[in-house]
Amino acid sequence: MIRFHLDEHVAHLVAHALRQYGFDVTTPHDVNLLSADDPGHLAFAHSEGRVVVTHDDDFLRLHSQGIDHAGIVFCHLNKYTASQLQFMLRLVGECYSAEEIRGRVEYL
Repeated sequence: MIRFHLDEHVAHLVAHALRQYGFDVTTPHDVNLLSADDPGHLAFAHSEGRVVVTHDDDFLRLHSQGIDHAGIVFCHLNKYTASQLQFMLRLVGECYSAEEIRGRVEYL
């Protein structure tokens, strides 16, 4: 099952809802990464085999530079409510294996 790491701009309600559905989710607060830079979040997530969930297009730039990662799920800020976003992430988690999403960007 895919494990997620939410960027600090993703609503905490998303993490809470995903956990209720059995997903393993970390937030910057959980792992002492508040105010960490984007490469720091990506490095943490990669080391833990976690897919980064973000609204920050800087992660897309890091991907285009060829930086290794366990996967990135990107959606524009305010495109979805927290409820809609957690539903979309559940679909990602049910449709992809960790191996299938590794090194990829999934746009929501």
